[in-house]
Amino acid sequence: MSSPERPAARAAAVACRALVKRYPDVLAVAGIDLTVDAGECMAVLGPNGAGKTTTVEMIEGLTSPTSGEIAIFDNVWGRSSKGDRTIRSLLGVQLQETHFQEKLTVLETIELFASFYEATRSASDVMALVALESKATARVGKLSGGQRQRLALACALVGRPSLLCLDEPTTGLDPQSRRQVWEIVEAFKAEGGTILLTTHYMEEAERLADRVAIMDHGKIIALDTPAALIASLGAEDIVEVLADRELPLALLCALPGVGNARVEAREAREAEGASSQIAPGGVRVRLSVADIGLTLPALLALAAESGARLDGLVTHRATLEDVFVHHTGRALRDG
Repeated sequence: MSSPERPAARAAAVACRALVKRYPDVLAVAGIDLTVDAGECMAVLGPNGAGKTTTVEMIEGLTSPTSGEIAIFDNVWGRSSKGDRTIRSLLGVQLQETHFQEKLTVLETIELFASFYEATRSASDVMALVALESKATARVGKLSGGQRQRLALACALVGRPSLLCLDEPTTGLDPQSRRQVWEIVEAFKAEGGTILLTTHYMEEAERLADRVAIMDHGKIIALDTPAALIASLGAEDIVEVLADRELPLALLCALPGVGNARVEAREAREAEGASSQIAPGGVRVRLSVADIGLTLPALLALAAESGARLDGLVTHRATLEDVFVHHTGRALRDG
C-alpha cells in the first residue's frame, strides 16, 4: 500500500485566517490569525475559557469553525473530502482525556490505531518509545492514569504524523515520566515534525516551544518566542510583596528599577477563585524589576513611610509565568 504524500518542508504546517467559533451563549474564538511553521513547536497557553481548546479542536478537525479558514500544509479543512483525508493522514492527536476500549490490550489498541493509517511505525517501536513494552499484554482498563497518557501518545505517533497535536500531554505524569515525554517530543521535532501543544506547565512550554501564543477571551494577546516574551517585561526579576494596606500604584511605578507594577486587592483575588494569603484589607504587590539592588531598599522605605506592614516578600527571576500574569492578570492555573 502506498504511503500518503508528505508535505513540503517550506509549507506552513497550520494557517488559521479570521477564525471564529460562536456558540449560542458565547463567542469562544474571536477572529484569530495563527500560523505554525513547519518544523516548529508552538505552545498555546490560556486560562480556562480563553478559547485555546476550541482553537486546537478546530485545527484538528474535531470542531467546525463558524467562519474563517484553516489550512494544514496547504490543505484547507472542509474544501474537499480528498483534502480532509489528506489532512487526517498528516495528523497525530493526543487529547487531554482519551477513552479507549477497556478490554483491549495495549498492543491491540496501538495496532487498532495503526490500521487507520497507510504509513505507520511498528507497535513494538512505539511501545518502546513511550516505555510501555512491559504492558503490551495488559488490558487498558488496568493501566494507571500516567500509563494511559503514554498510550495516548503512542497512538498519536503510530501513524507517522507530520503535525503532532498534544493537549496537556504530561498531566498526571510523575516528573521522570514528564521529562521522558519531553524527550520524545524533542526527538519528533528533531526529525522534522511539527508540534502544536497546550499545557498548564510553564516549564514545559519554555523547554519545548519555539514560540508561544497566549490566548484570553477568544483572542491571541501575545505571540513570540519564550525569550522575547520574557524580555518584553523589561525585567530581570519579579518582586512579590504581601502588605496589610494599600501602597500607591504611582509611587510603586516610580521606584528605581521598576518596569511595571500591579496591585491586587484580596477581593479581586477571591473573585477569580484563587486562594489568598492576604489579610483582610491587604494587597498583593507585583513588581517587574530591572535592578533589584536599587528597588528593594526603596520599596522597604516606601512601605515604612506608608505605615504598611509587609507580611511577605519573595523574589524570582522573570519567567514565562510572569508574562502570562502580566497579560491576563492571573496565573495560568487560576483558571
